[in-house]
Amino acid sequence: MSQRIYFLVHGRVQGVNFRNFTLKEATKLSVTGWCRNTDNEKVEGEAQGNPEAIKQFLKAIDEGPRHASVVKLDKEDRELLEGETQFEVRR
Repeated sequence: MSQRIYFLVHGRVQGVNFRNFTLKEATKLSVTGWCRNTDNEKVEGEAQGNPEAIKQFLKAIDEGPRHASVVKLDKEDRELLEGETQFEVRR
């Protein structure tokens, strides 16, 4: 059983390697989806995988890389997306 979530990360998350960190964490956990910077200095994305992997993924991005400062992590459930094979950073 898989689940898909949308996430929006608030704080100092642009210019601190946050998207690459998110990609590495997703790949490590076999989570698919995407992330990108927003125009209002946040990072958003979607992630799909088994519930335990999603839980670990959310915990990792809530902490973020060393130079980031996450102050809030919003998340909501999404419909599963069939055929997605990897996690990608969108620009």
